[in-house]
Amino acid sequence: MNQHPHASHGSTVNHPAEPATALAALHARLNTSLAPPARAWLDQALDEAADHPGTHGPISVWELRIAEAGRRCGPEHADAARVLLLHAARADPDALARVYRQGTAAERRAVLHALPHLVPGPDALPLVEDALRTNDTRLVAAALGPYAARHLDAHTWRHAVLKCLFTGVPVDVVTDLAPRAHADAELARMLGDYARERTAADRPVPEDLHRVLALTEPTAAPAGPCGTSRTSGKES
Repeated sequence: MNQHPHASHGSTVNHPAEPATALAALHARLNTSLAPPARAWLDQALDEAADHPGTHGPISVWELRIAEAGRRCGPEHADAARVLLLHAARADPDALARVYRQGTAAERRAVLHALPHLVPGPDALPLVEDALRTNDTRLVAAALGPYAARHLDAHTWRHAVLKCLFTGVPVDVVTDLAPRAHADAELARMLGDYARERTAADRPVPEDLHRVLALTEPTAAPAGPCGTSRTSGKES
């Protein structure tokens, strides 16, 4: 089996401290999980993306492969394949925005998962903010990975945590939840207001709300740099 330097990079679910290692692990998992025809397709697609990363004609070859990934690799592995393709193509913020705008919900998730590997600064925040405005819980979850943890401002981040509680997205998806929530009095106030609204309406208060509220206590032990981070492997 070919090993592609551009593709042998790991999982979007890991903390971004070692993105090359994370992407390598992701590619290794796909090599183990995919059937031989799907592995061969992915190897060829990654080579194409690395050799021709720019746009050729109305759409680049690698963008077509991103659209094919669900059919070729199966829905359970498509997100991971798309992340590897975006990395192989060295997609810049403009290319990522194009794929996001034109893509399906699944393709948008892959773009969000690829951000910490491809965009060092805040240039792609509009994509995260767009995902957080949707009612698609899987997009909301994908938006709150390592890239958002690094670049989302405090006001928007707090509202994103509340959105998880509103929509039933588990707060475990929020990368660096514990360190960001630690001693955050404004987040504690917002959570308290939400809890009181739910109680007044005779509706249950989500258990996750109590978990996050405990993290906002100044006396709570602050977590390390990874905090509470995403552990789901499917979307990586």
